Amino acid sequence: MWRNGRNAGEYRECIIERAPENRWLDEAEEVRRLHDPAVQEQISPPLSEKEQKKDSRRYRQLVSASHRKRRVEKIQIGIGTVVCAFFAILFLMPIILTITNSFMSSSEISADYGAVFQTTSTGGKVYIAKTVTLKFIPDIVSFSQYFTVLLKSPQYLLKFWNSVIYVVPIVGFQLFVAALASYGFARYRGKVKDIIFFIYVIVMLMPYQVTLVPNFLVSSWLGILNTRWAIWLPGIFSPFAVFLLTKFIRRIPASVIEASEIDGAGEWQIFSQICMPLCKGGIISIAILIFIDYWNMVEQPLILLTDDQLHPLSVFLSKINAGEISLAFAVAVIYMVPPLLVFLYGEEYLVEGITYQGGIKG
Repeated sequence: MWRNGRNAGEYRECIIERAPENRWLDEAEEVRRLHDPAVQEQISPPLSEKEQKKDSRRYRQLVSASHRKRRVEKIQIGIGTVVCAFFAILFLMPIILTITNSFMSSSEISADYGAVFQTTSTGGKVYIAKTVTLKFIPDIVSFSQYFTVLLKSPQYLLKFWNSVIYVVPIVGFQLFVAALASYGFARYRGKVKDIIFFIYVIVMLMPYQVTLVPNFLVSSWLGILNTRWAIWLPGIFSPFAVFLLTKFIRRIPASVIEASEIDGAGEWQIFSQICMPLCKGGIISIAILIFIDYWNMVEQPLILLTDDQLHPLSVFLSKINAGEISLAFAVAVIYMVPPLLVFLYGEEYLVEGITYQGGIKG
């Protein structure tokens, strides 16, 4: 019921009576009005034949332009797909070649690639007179290389575990040191801290070859040359993780930390329960990058370690000679497994860490 006892129909009639322009409220009247020829001519006056042809021509042009645009987009997508597929295959070829050749017999590998590693009596390289054949499918599938690497020759497994022993502590302790240092750099600003952070950035930008001699001199002064500590200490205190993690913590909104301080949270609670969980993606991303970097290190062991038994597997792969070609492929495949597993496990966190902008999930 409407006001003053009127029902809906009476109220509508009253409105139309007082304001004829509101006649559209009467549905029946509106239908009759729309079917009136005079009204239809006012709404959509008939077009002349010339105008109809013009509109038809314009419509065909719009449809043709739309089809042309779609064809161009499809061609561009097709060309982009072909180019990306070409480069993807190009980049994957060495990996595929390594995996397939690891199942070849020693005689087949020597026949295919022996000329590349031939040396003269004085140790010089021999000119390759014939074309080297790259084979992706072995003539006879053989697991003898893996059997030799994993069971017959423990030195390869020893070097593999040397790599693990070097890399795992470096990743863990570098993240621990970087978490504490980056929290201090991000939370407290001052001239001294800015100068120290600037020094961190300069040291990080220097190639490792520049700092290799100072590392050697410091290791010699500390008496840790030819020990695992000569590899561990420079890696643990590397500025790379400190720089990246500081940038991640600085992206955390100040309002979040201020709210936690109002709630009575201390510095350790802010660090452990707010900053570190929000930087989880960044921490895992940094861990992946550190792992891959130190898993492939070659210069450090060669300069700081004189004992071959302490060398990691990466050094062995850089010293392949003619007598170990068949084993090199199998060792390379085993060497690729840990970084590949780490990357596959942390791929989501790596993307999240790169795209993280400091927000919090609600």
